[in-house]
Amino acid sequence: MIVGVDIGGTKVAAALVTAEGEISHKTRVPMVSTGDAATGFAAVKEAIGAIYAAAPEAAVTGIGICSPGPLDPETGVVLNPPNLPCWRNFPLAAETERAFGVATRVDNDGNAAGLAEAIWGAGAGYRNVFYATLGTGIGAGIVFDRKIYHGRTGGAAEGGHVTIDYRGPRCACGKRGCIEALAAGPQIARRAREKLAAGAESRILAHAGSLEEVRTEHVGEAFREGDAVAREVLGETAFLLTVWLGNIVDLLEPDVIVVGGGVAELMSSFFAGMSADLLHWCLNQRADEIPLVLARYGADAGIAGAASLCR
Repeated sequence: MIVGVDIGGTKVAAALVTAEGEISHKTRVPMVSTGDAATGFAAVKEAIGAIYAAAPEAAVTGIGICSPGPLDPETGVVLNPPNLPCWRNFPLAAETERAFGVATRVDNDGNAAGLAEAIWGAGAGYRNVFYATLGTGIGAGIVFDRKIYHGRTGGAAEGGHVTIDYRGPRCACGKRGCIEALAAGPQIARRAREKLAAGAESRILAHAGSLEEVRTEHVGEAFREGDAVAREVLGETAFLLTVWLGNIVDLLEPDVIVVGGGVAELMSSFFAGMSADLLHWCLNQRADEIPLVLARYGADAGIAGAASLCR
């Protein structure tokens, strides 16, 4: 058994994961990210300790941890994540090994979730996997032959910051026209608000209550009710993602594209059309043969991904 740990800015989730990727004994504790390093690490120890207490009979052979980056996956040192200001050059892997006496691996969530999908999930059976996560941001993971591709310094697979419009809006990373700045969850909500402000009639507003409160989930609710404006907003998002994936295919030509994250299920209705339209955005005229599939692990992607690091 492996303990998988998913660290975020406000929580630490952990669970036991089997060699087949099955998850059990889940727990969740608050993460104190604004204190000192020891206080932040105490939350990690509490979550892992709860798993040991809940399953004392489990033979734990490894602990895998997903942490916000930037980090060094070789040393397990968390460098300077913006949403975890408590940790600066913090040796997370070494401290966890010292506390529990078990080998520990650390990586970021996109890489790890991609590895879990390649080993146990929707990418199982494929040699080369490109994983995309759609949510508040857009992340990615590249897995070749069941191994994460980290690049020279560990900074590879920042797929959400591939520019598709150099005149586009400025991304939080500082670049212009990143796919994250155009097609992530907040941008879906922004486009919906713009259409409503221009006078479009839509069920989106009924779900949100007011224009200022429109969120991606409200667009999704209206879309499932057959709302035309919601479909238009999501269709525009699908187009932007297709342009982006065309670049990915011409660069990597993966065997499969796996899509996870909080917005993935909502966008899955457009996958078939996106696959067909890839031919218009690729030099590769066999791009439509690459499966575009929904990830196996939804909210548990971080836990499964963390555990996969110790497979």
